[in-house]
Amino acid sequence: MTAYQQLEARFRRLGALEEAIGVLNWDAATMMPCGGAATRAEQLATLSRLAHDALTAAETGELLVAAESERAALGPWQGANLREMARRHAHAAAVPGELVEALSRVSCACEAVWREARPADDFAAVLPLLEEMLRLQREVAALKAARLGVSPYEALLDRYEPGGSVAAIDRLFNELAEILPELLEAALSRQAELPPCPPSPPRFAVADQRRAAVRLMEAVGFDFAHGRLDISAHPFSSGAPEDVRITTRYDERDFATALMGVLHETGHALYKRNLPAEWRLQPVGAARGMAVHESQSLLLEMQVCRSPAFMRFAAPILREAFCGDGPFWQADWLYRRQIRVARSLIRVEADEVTYPAHVILRYRLEQAMIAGDLRAAELPGAWAEGLRELLGVAPDSDRDGCLQDIHWYDGSWGYFPTYTLGALIAAQLFETACEELPGLMWSIAAGEFMPLFAWLRERVHARGSLLSTAELVENATGRPLDTASFVRHLRRRYLGEGNETAAIALTATST
Repeated sequence: MTAYQQLEARFRRLGALEEAIGVLNWDAATMMPCGGAATRAEQLATLSRLAHDALTAAETGELLVAAESERAALGPWQGANLREMARRHAHAAAVPGELVEALSRVSCACEAVWREARPADDFAAVLPLLEEMLRLQREVAALKAARLGVSPYEALLDRYEPGGSVAAIDRLFNELAEILPELLEAALSRQAELPPCPPSPPRFAVADQRRAAVRLMEAVGFDFAHGRLDISAHPFSSGAPEDVRITTRYDERDFATALMGVLHETGHALYKRNLPAEWRLQPVGAARGMAVHESQSLLLEMQVCRSPAFMRFAAPILREAFCGDGPFWQADWLYRRQIRVARSLIRVEADEVTYPAHVILRYRLEQAMIAGDLRAAELPGAWAEGLRELLGVAPDSDRDGCLQDIHWYDGSWGYFPTYTLGALIAAQLFETACEELPGLMWSIAAGEFMPLFAWLRERVHARGSLLSTAELVENATGRPLDTASFVRHLRRRYLGEGNETAAIALTATST
């Protein structure tokens, strides 16, 4: 076999090992008894070390060097695969195995304590492990930065958004931070002038919420022969293309939180399911970073499922699932509730207008912590101050503040920017899809999602990691990523500019 072919065989084994790690992490978050945490931490640390050793083995480095001399004979996909192999090797080779193992153990331990500390509003309980986590993350960041020739924060970001730069993110986020406060005030003013929505039923049974979620998941294309829906403390999606795991959390006072969370994760799942099968378990066959991954979840949740067109389709399904009757279950009122704007404290429950502020806050805080400008013990105060500056509200508790997200406690540092980058990509993709598929909103209102997902498979899903994020976005939409489509979308939906409801007219008697 050629050097490149040998690398493919090695990375196929590595891919299978990493999928096994993913399933163990999913089990820890959903079904593992709390007494198994220490054993699971040891299992994951061992497997993480094995994966790291496979990536950093001398033979892997030698094969990468040899395969570069074969590059002229490689096709586009093989060449991109070799590029991704080399990138992954560079990340792994920068960090000694002992540090990888130590970070895996701390991540498991810190996450387990966080799961108890959050509902108890006990930041002090998790602080020692968070401090150790931050120390290790800063060590990893420094080592990778030296190897990759980027800043320490960018070294962590590159794990989730390959090639992502602080300069590019700052430009986009600063534009949003300047535009969104005025847009938020205008949206709140417009909302206050509308008649109040009908009162909500007092309780939505979990069984009914699950039934509604499953119906809508299946309608948009989720295949339960290749996936599951479970409960966890923090919603997420994981697994393999043939075995996608989705989780949510339910609130009996509000069915929409869990439902929209499920549809968000379904977007992730459909992307994973439609990655190029011929490049299964190869780096080039993986998702093109988390910004693109988040774009697919946010495109489904925000662009599609919060639209008047989708609510026209979903209203009868929701009425049936909840045995509902009366004005509350009419499509126009359901739509109004799904686009309600508020200065919320919780990121995963935030509306489209305020959500970027939550991400910008976390982006700035984790940058400061990695740079050594903010200690973990100072996080609650810095969080409250930052949120007050961005949204005009501050949490009364750490449970609704710096304990609300799992990311820093499970070791996902550098992840947060991808949420808002994903929202920008989603808006730009969906705007282009609507231009190229003139009847798209009518299809959605009729429950026909195939035209949209066929377009996405061609432009995004089937590309895997063949292209960079910037190339993928520009190829799919005809221009580089910017904030214009996202801002136009917000102004249409929340200020009535262009009238989003014109595509599918909804009235007080709509279904």
